[in-house]
Amino acid sequence: MRFLHRASPWRVLFAGESLPAPDSLPDLLAPLREALAILGPHPDLADAYAWQSTLVEALVRLDLPAWRIAQLISDHNATLYRRAIRLAEAEMCSQGWGPAPVGYCVLVLGSGGRHESLLGPDQDNAMIIEEYPDARHVEIDGYFQSLGERFTARLDAAGIPLCSGHVMARWPMWRKRLSEWQRQLEIWSAERRTKRVQQANILLDFTPVCGDEALAEALRDWVAQRLPGAGLFLDEMRALFDEQPVALDRFARLAGSLEGAPHERALNLKHQAMLPLVAAVRLLSLRHAVRETDTRRRLAALVACDAIDAETCRGLIAAHDRLQALLLSEQRHNLAAGRAADGWVDLTRLGEDQRLLLRHDLQRIRALQRRA
Repeated sequence: MRFLHRASPWRVLFAGESLPAPDSLPDLLAPLREALAILGPHPDLADAYAWQSTLVEALVRLDLPAWRIAQLISDHNATLYRRAIRLAEAEMCSQGWGPAPVGYCVLVLGSGGRHESLLGPDQDNAMIIEEYPDARHVEIDGYFQSLGERFTARLDAAGIPLCSGHVMARWPMWRKRLSEWQRQLEIWSAERRTKRVQQANILLDFTPVCGDEALAEALRDWVAQRLPGAGLFLDEMRALFDEQPVALDRFARLAGSLEGAPHERALNLKHQAMLPLVAAVRLLSLRHAVRETDTRRRLAALVACDAIDAETCRGLIAAHDRLQALLLSEQRHNLAAGRAADGWVDLTRLGEDQRLLLRHDLQRIRALQRRA
């Protein structure tokens, strides 16, 4: 399965059509073996998704770092996508639609596309369709509209909710032929329009999860060739940093926005730390035609093309890792208390050393924003 990264044996866990049998795992992996035994051999989509918190607890017991756990959560979600798509295809065949009329590729976007998902994501997906004659548009797009509606509905029923912003392959905006995606990005990147940059930001963190991966690679090639020279577009992307500042006041003290906060001690670590870092790295990566998607690999690639130095890269990767660890810890705490897994962190639950490191990491992110 080429949809997963190459780096670690852990990444093969969800690469196949089925999970390893629990009794095939050694005693060293006993927590994972126990988690797989709880899941059982043939879970439905809802049970498989609900099992994810059990999986995370097993991985924590195995002392995996949060960034690796995020990769495995992303990989597990990708298996749920593939199952939902295959079930939708089988249902359509049984109803007389037949197989897909042309090739296609479903993309996962956002944190899933960066292999950085934590608990409780919603759906962000898109679809690239192979070229076909305009005369067949009603027939062919009708098939993929139905496929998109069916697999996203299945994921929603399983517990991965529909995107409130409608960023899903069930909508024409996010379901296009390859040439139409290229034209769409030409329009989005031709001038500085805030909404267009926001839409492009969503799309550009993509990874293929099902279908013809060559379609995704063709789009990635096009992005690497065309977007580095889109100066007005990239400048507007930079200007959006002002709308999502890090959670520091002008004296570099922790101070986040309390809009929507669950309590006055809360800090939105997702929106005022993680996403500013991701956005700055994305912008630099686009400017330097970096083809990687996940933040850690993008940072390493930026060193290779002399966009940042190795020390800056190490510091930002460490900051990214610590942010993921804080977010995952808070999500696990909230779930254990019967609350939602979200992007807020209770500052009173952090030790003095954690708060000092968080300030240090936010200062690094602010410096990267200025550099970008």
